[in-house]
Amino acid sequence: MELTDLTLHELRGLLAEKKVSSTELTKIFLERIAAVNSKVNAFIKVVEEEALQAAAKADQRLQTGDTAPLTGIPLALKDIFITEGIETTCASKILSGFIPPYDGTAVNRLKKQDAVILGKLNMDEFAMGSSNENSAFGAVKNPWNPACVAGGSSGGSAACVAARMAAATLGTDTGGSIRQPASHCGVVGLKPTYGRVSRYGVIAFASSLDQVGPLTRDVEDCAIMLQAVAGYDPLDSTSIDTPVPDYPAGIKKGVKGLKIGRPKEYFIEGLDPDVASTIDRAIATYRELGAEIVDVSLPHTDYAIACYYLIATAEASSNLARYDGVRFGQRVNPGEGLIEMYRQSRAAGFGPEVKRRIMLGTYALSSGYYDAYYLKAQKVRTLIRQDLNNAFEEVDVLLTPVAPSPAFRIGEKAADPLQMYLSDIFTISVNLAGTCGLSLPCGQSQEGLPIGLQLIGKPFAEETLLRTGYAFEQATDWHLKKAPL
Repeated sequence: MELTDLTLHELRGLLAEKKVSSTELTKIFLERIAAVNSKVNAFIKVVEEEALQAAAKADQRLQTGDTAPLTGIPLALKDIFITEGIETTCASKILSGFIPPYDGTAVNRLKKQDAVILGKLNMDEFAMGSSNENSAFGAVKNPWNPACVAGGSSGGSAACVAARMAAATLGTDTGGSIRQPASHCGVVGLKPTYGRVSRYGVIAFASSLDQVGPLTRDVEDCAIMLQAVAGYDPLDSTSIDTPVPDYPAGIKKGVKGLKIGRPKEYFIEGLDPDVASTIDRAIATYRELGAEIVDVSLPHTDYAIACYYLIATAEASSNLARYDGVRFGQRVNPGEGLIEMYRQSRAAGFGPEVKRRIMLGTYALSSGYYDAYYLKAQKVRTLIRQDLNNAFEEVDVLLTPVAPSPAFRIGEKAADPLQMYLSDIFTISVNLAGTCGLSLPCGQSQEGLPIGLQLIGKPFAEETLLRTGYAFEQATDWHLKKAPL
């Protein structure tokens, strides 16, 4: 077995036993990137020199024995994370050439453990998309079938792990952007509770919805990555000051006696038959493991898409107003005055989907429409949160599909934004409610494409999600399947 095939915790063991050095490991991953990335388009930027310097520093720490769980481990970051001295573009032309002067909190916490950052990963521009086709750097291709999408917006992060170009990655999830690509690429992805991981130094899309989380080979790796980045941060006003459990220590408790809810609104007509049968088999597995399956209802689910695309676009309209060609990034100066310079810079810098969402959000916030659209959406958001709270009075965890279908073909939904938006129908409620969700592999379609199941937990119940996911993983082997790259 190649070293690139091993999990993060397996690599950590080899490093601790000095069977391999971080420098050797980093060179092997860099070689893998050079061999495979042209087929997948996951990396926007590889920072070979900086990675090898970080690996050398990690090797010194490994020699002392005073190590952290991620010391010497090669990782990669979605290009939405601010990284000191490394160009950060959010996959947008408008940020071309932007080199931040500092690291965001999540990046800083990885570096404090002497993790090795290999580079920055492709994504939907400003995290706006469900397929990773909305990137100034081209679409990310699914490692299982390059004709299919990798999912979005963290498609590069999921494809990178599936193609074994990094041991693990970080992504962000605003409406499913970690869980959906994780499902499409056959890896594990966790969207933590809002406020569990600092958003400081993460380029904003929708500030009340965005959350940082890991994408990994298995659930144990996911627990290790979450442990590294979770916790209160005074630099983020939305960060919650609550204790962080020992996630890796809590995953092996099993699910006997656990109540798992099956929301009837998530098992609907139009659900791909392969997805439906795969999720049914996963439910049967949990029954065999001793969990109790309980039917529950989330009655406002039908309103989630409309609610989300009002709130998210309104917040995007506000957040993206800062990209004007003046302070950073690309400027187009036609010499016809300030307003024309703004207009030309934004027209050239933003892609079609970003422009669409800015216009939708600006309309929803405009005079005479605020109460009818944005305010009403916030009220519906409260109802969706109450639905989940009510369900969690009966059950410990909810189990649902991640996406209505396996990965679709590149270009298949590009001309129909509504069909594209419906790709997130099962993930959006978790973001609106601010709670946590986990995607893990549970099967494959008849075409051999991965299918994921989603576990939804109470706020700050990531420990229960990881434990529930780990139990399924130990009873099956879907997480061991490798993309044929």
